[in-house]
Amino acid sequence: MPVRPPVPAATRGPVKLDLDWDALEVAVERNSPDTDSYLDLSSGRIITITTGDPEATLNRQQVSENIRNYLRVEPASSREQYRWMEKFVGSVTDEALRERLIISIDGKGAFRRFKDVLLAYPAERERWFSYRAELLHWHIQQWLEQHDISASNEPPWGTVQPPTELPTVGRPVVHGTEAPGEALRRQARDLIETIPAIELPTAIAFMEFLKQRSVDQIAKDAHLNHDLHLNHDNHDNHDDDEPS
Repeated sequence: MPVRPPVPAATRGPVKLDLDWDALEVAVERNSPDTDSYLDLSSGRIITITTGDPEATLNRQQVSENIRNYLRVEPASSREQYRWMEKFVGSVTDEALRERLIISIDGKGAFRRFKDVLLAYPAERERWFSYRAELLHWHIQQWLEQHDISASNEPPWGTVQPPTELPTVGRPVVHGTEAPGEALRRQARDLIETIPAIELPTAIAFMEFLKQRSVDQIAKDAHLNHDLHLNHDNHDNHDDDEPS
């Protein structure tokens, strides 16, 4: 049974709730076509419905039959979160790292590659998580105000201020008709075409070496930053959606 649209704020009046802030934050940062989250307007709880979950049908029916008591949580879109990454990359002062990040956020898999690059830079990675948290919390506050919802309990992150405007360092992040990563791959393919066939085994062996070195480096960085990973597990679990 399809879930009917939620009742607009204008027709139900203001609501004051004891909000489950942690669950609401997870719902806002999770952007998946297989998952919908709803705020229970009578309790402040979050109900999450994920396709394939054994309780999905029951939860969907509960929301549908009591639609006036539920409001769909609007997550920050993948496109919006991608823009957050672009702004952050533009503020990185380390030129070499900035160039790597510009390439990493190009094309499918951008979110995961972006995080993989930051694994080797704990200070910048921590700065990214702090900046992203500011943006998420601002998104939550704006959404609550839009729907005339106030909280009787304070959020664990304290008073929300407008997000910090990051300074742009170096050239801006602009992805044109040909992405930076694709430009490099095209250049590599052009070079391959000029190499004599007798030299190709050596070239292929070297590329395999580079590929394995990259895999080994990611594994090493992940091990060195294990503690940092644990501190941000909740964030990592919802970063895998691709920009639309």
